[in-house]
Amino acid sequence: MTTNTKTKFFWGISRKNFSFSTAKTLILSSFLLILLACNHNKGLTLESLKTDNGWGYIIKNNDKIIIKQSIIPVIQNQKSFENEEDALKVGNLVLKKLEAHSSPTITKKDLILLSIKT
Repeated sequence: MTTNTKTKFFWGISRKNFSFSTAKTLILSSFLLILLACNHNKGLTLESLKTDNGWGYIIKNNDKIIIKQSIIPVIQNQKSFENEEDALKVGNLVLKKLEAHSSPTITKKDLILLSIKT
């Protein structure tokens, strides 16, 4: 019966060189890489948007636009927000809804509560 000595030689060297401290170093390095990758995630951000007729807002997830709202939602007329502050009020409400994992829809009641002029 013959045995494969190269395999035994390889595993013998691997076990000898792969000590407990090497394993700990590899695990710690992997953990740090994962932690850095998670911290690189910027998450949701809100920006104002100047339009021809007023203001709107943009919500991004990791610099990718997910919502671009250039008109006031819910109302029948297609009209932009009168000022940047109003656009950001509604944008902040939508952002909070997204962070709470709920529907980001805006109602007329929301606009009234935020004192948005329509």
